[in-house]
Amino acid sequence: MLIRSSVRRTVLRLVAGLIGLASGIVFAADILIAQVAPLSGPLAPTGNGMRVGALICFEAVNAAGGIRGAKIRLVSRDDGYKAEETVKLARAALAESRPLAFFGIVGTGNLDALIKDSVLGEAGIAAIGLRSGASSLFRPENALLFFTRASYAEEVERIVSHLAMTGQKRIAAFYQDDAFGADGLAAVDTSAQRHSVEVVGRASYPKNTTQVEASVKTLGASKAQAIVMIANTAASAEFLKQYRAAGGTAQLFALSTTEAPQVAEKVGVQTAHGFAVSQVVPDPLNRGVPIVREFQDDFSKHAPAGSQPSATVLEGYVAARVLVEGLRRAGAEPSRARLVAALQALRNVDLGGMTIGFDSRSRSGSRYVDIAILGADGKLLR
Repeated sequence: MLIRSSVRRTVLRLVAGLIGLASGIVFAADILIAQVAPLSGPLAPTGNGMRVGALICFEAVNAAGGIRGAKIRLVSRDDGYKAEETVKLARAALAESRPLAFFGIVGTGNLDALIKDSVLGEAGIAAIGLRSGASSLFRPENALLFFTRASYAEEVERIVSHLAMTGQKRIAAFYQDDAFGADGLAAVDTSAQRHSVEVVGRASYPKNTTQVEASVKTLGASKAQAIVMIANTAASAEFLKQYRAAGGTAQLFALSTTEAPQVAEKVGVQTAHGFAVSQVVPDPLNRGVPIVREFQDDFSKHAPAGSQPSATVLEGYVAARVLVEGLRRAGAEPSRARLVAALQALRNVDLGGMTIGFDSRSRSGSRYVDIAILGADGKLLR
């Protein structure tokens, strides 16, 4: 009986396939996109935020028919923000899932490891929507990397030029002790020299930790008027809490790698009041910006349960929109090579409040940078 039932199901599937062929219907295979990112640990909010933003975009596209009938599917793996895990899991994803592209990889050192281990080059696969702004990665030879955010150097320049313009000539730097921090610190020194600003203190913390006690002591003694923070959300929040508790009065400016509303949640709105961050996407709550309005509409329909809109989620959504544009231009049978070529050919794509495009000189697709400050209610003001 079981054998007959199995045969009957097989015959029915064959008949359905023949009917589809006869009628000209083509059942497109899924388009698989792989993410290797921190989904646990101190950087979990970043990896998960990028993931949620992509899922919202992909679900909206799938609901509208997908890419020529093919559904986009995102498979995410947790590397814990450890570079060796990023390499291992990326290789596993390539072998097991055969993705068309990588998405939302987090960390300068993690991307460095993928490049040095030739993971992307050997597979000829694009990596897009990357959470790093290191100048070392934006070089033209990294032709498989597609950044949809401004560089750290551009963020730092925006902050330091603002400080110089407002008369704050003594600054310090708090940075993560790795490639990410080194890139940001170099940008601080360059911008400070350009604007005749003195860097009076430098202090670091170990990657993947919130061990900031030594930095608080060092920078508290520097008498800086402002501190530029090249750090992640967890470390920034801990530094802010301890620095204020120790009597530190300098204004604190973090790069976009810090999610300011989460800092307010961790340390309290009173302590966080006045904390400033650079932003590489528009305000995710401002419906006056077309891309934000579309993001909010798609968020209301497709966001996973428990999600909240944030700059990181919007950044993931924007990057996914750019990937979708590349997929649409890659032809009826997209391959890794065709997708890479389609992305490289993108010029001045207007998303509605953000313009994205790539050229032969840099892997940077956007130069949008703004500064926001946490108000007394814990909300960002621009």
